[in-house]
Parts: sequence; structure tokens; C-alpha cells
Amino acid sequence: MIDLCKQHTMYTWAKGDAVDPIPVERAEGVYMYTPDGQRILDFNSQLMCVNIGHGHPKVIEAIKKQLEQLVYVYPGTATAVRARTAKLLSEIVPGDINTFFFTSGGAEANENAIKIARQYTGRHKILSRYRSYHGATEACMQLTGDPRRWANEPGGPGYIKVMDPRPYTYSFGETDEEKTAENLKYLEEVIMYEGPHTIAAMFVETVTGTNGVQPPPAGYLKGLKALLEKYGILLVCDEVMAGFGRTGKMFAFEHYDFVPDILTMAKGLNSSYIPLGAVGMSDKLAAHFQENVFWGGLTYNSHCVGLAAAEATIHVMRDEGLVENAAKLQHVMRSEMDRLQAKHPSFKEGRALGLFGMVDLQKNSKGEPMAPYNGAHPAMNELGKFFRDNGLFTFVRWGSFMCNPPLCITEEQLKEGFEIIDRGLEITDRAFEG
Repeated sequence: MIDLCKQHTMYTWAKGDAVDPIPVERAEGVYMYTPDGQRILDFNSQLMCVNIGHGHPKVIEAIKKQLEQLVYVYPGTATAVRARTAKLLSEIVPGDINTFFFTSGGAEANENAIKIARQYTGRHKILSRYRSYHGATEACMQLTGDPRRWANEPGGPGYIKVMDPRPYTYSFGETDEEKTAENLKYLEEVIMYEGPHTIAAMFVETVTGTNGVQPPPAGYLKGLKALLEKYGILLVCDEVMAGFGRTGKMFAFEHYDFVPDILTMAKGLNSSYIPLGAVGMSDKLAAHFQENVFWGGLTYNSHCVGLAAAEATIHVMRDEGLVENAAKLQHVMRSEMDRLQAKHPSFKEGRALGLFGMVDLQKNSKGEPMAPYNGAHPAMNELGKFFRDNGLFTFVRWGSFMCNPPLCITEEQLKEGFEIIDRGLEITDRAFEG
């Protein structure tokens, strides 16, 4: 199985010769199983996407039922599942976001959000942040700030990067209030330099995902929305990772007392059982496209089977209290991180909002990262192997690793994951320089 996959398929973000894929035969709940019977705790919900857990029977049944009724029709039709799912989304997304354009995934959602913003405003420039990831398509690579964009440059014109309120090494201040005030002051100067009349939108991950699981400082997003409104610039919140219960709210922006103009989503929308994404837009944008053509289209727009999975997934999340479970278990993840930080000198910092978590490791008491920006360290490679050999699946990246289990995880299972992490950190402790 592994040999044929490597021989005949291409893997993402990797050299083919270096790929060492995990063989997976089946998955259920919070666990994956290899053909030889090894049980692996999924501590990252795959790509932060299987929010309801693997193999939920109600979603599988909904998919089967839809397959028997209607699989695919072209996007210009009306279907019952399209009507129901769009109405359901309008009910659960706060504020005046009531209209949705369905895509095949998160990158396509962001691509179409770019089109919507540009066509609505008549402007072409797009702001985004350096500590960001927005997808691997051509335009989304230009939105993205992290190093994966480098090999995809140069891209199209008009993409402007700005610093985050919490940059990688620099600080805008010590307190949240200082970080917010100084970053917004800096951003307004960038807007002045670029010309506000040329800027259509700014894209942000409501909570930065793979580049740190960084919640914004207090007041930042509400202040950002007000600043952008001052210049007629739309705010797009990318919640492909942070949405659908991950942070202990159905949508991450609910933590911060504002509503974006555009909301992009995927992953947790149907827990990735079937490819699906969506762009949600405010009523003022939707009204514009009632009277003006939207110049965009996708063969798989509003695919019946993907929508059936989304509808069932949302009902599972609500009926089984998975958003509430994520909020409840935040304190367990936080306490486990605090316990490990007190025990292991290589543990620098842990962050958790709901079940959205990341741990940063350090190589010395100065707090220098165990691995440099976009770099590696032998101890991190060894730690990743330890996790895999001991039945824990997560992502080890640079000097950090992720803690993003399915929202159906129990307190006992969560502590099972941290027990493996506890033993693994002995590896990075040995690399700690004092």
C-alpha cells in the first residue's frame, strides 16, 4: 500500500523520496488504526478538520441517503439540500451573514472571497498578514504569509503583507492594549502609503492557525474592523481552521464582539467527510450581487453530497454539544500544558482556546526556539518519531507541535495524549542547553 502510494501519487509539501506515510486502514472517533492493528490517537483532527471525529454514523447515513436520491446537478439548479444547508448556516452564523457561495474547500473559498471583495469595491489590492496561511492555490499562496509562499512567487499583483499584532520576534508592546493600539497605528500608516482607494479587503485568520495558534490581543479585531470601515475596506475572516466549534464557540469571531464582512469556512463545515467550503457574506454584499453579476463559478459549487454531509455535521455538533465540550475541555488542556511547563525545561509556552492548541519548545533559558523560523532541529525530528511510534498523531513544525483533537474527545482521552507528550518531552529536555 505504501509503496504504490509513493510510486503513483504525489504528496503535499514534501519530496517524494522523503515521504514516510502512515498506513491507515480505518478510523473511528478520535482514533486511527493501521492495517497491523496499531491504534493512533488523532491529536490534530487530521488537518484541524475532523471536528466531530471519524466515522460518525449519522453523517455517513446522510451521505448514503443523498447518494440514493441525487448526487450531482450543475450549479444553476435548486436542490432541497442546498436550500436546507444554506438556511441552517444563516441561522448559526451571527450577525447579517445570511448568503453563502459553496466551494470545494477552504482555498477555493478564499479565492472566491477575493473575487467578491474586488468586484464589490472596484478596488484591487488585498492586505494580509505575515503569520498566516490561507491555502495552496495560486492566489491564496499570495495571501499567505508563511514560507510556503516563497516557492510560489512571484504571484499576481496587488497582495500586500503587514505585520501581525504578535510578530514572530518583534513586539508592538507588552500588554494587549499596547499591542492592539500600536499595530493598528502601524496598519493605518500602511493603508496611507498604499492608498485606501486601491484596497479592497484585508484577510485575517480570526485565530492564527498553523503559524502559532495565536488568539488576537484584546480589542484587536474590533478595532481592526472599525479602522477598515473608515476607509471602505472589507474585513474577511478566514475561519477554515478556527470555525465550527474549534475555539469553544461555533465561530471564533464570536469571542471578539464584531462581525466580519465576509467569512470563509471549510474543514469543520462537514468535518471533511466530503470536500466542501463556503463563503458567507453580509447582506450589503449579497444585495450588490442581486443586481450585479458575480463573475465566478465552479463545477462543484453546491455539490449535493458535500452539502448533505455539512447539514448532518452541523446537527451532530449541536445535538451532541461538541462546541460546549471544546469550551469545557479548554481548562483541561490548559492545566495539562501548565503541568508540563512546570516539569520540562524545554517547554516554553502553551496556548489553548477551546481545543485549538499549540506548544512552543525552547533550547535555552533565554527562550530561543528549539528550531529557528522555517528550520529544523534533530530533537524535534526525534520527538515527531516518538509521537508516531507511541500512537500519537499530530504535527511537529519547526520548534512547536499542535494539540487540536476532535471535539468529541473525552477528558480521559485528552489526558492520554498529554501523557504521551509528557514522555516525549524528555527528548527535547536532553537538547536543552540551560
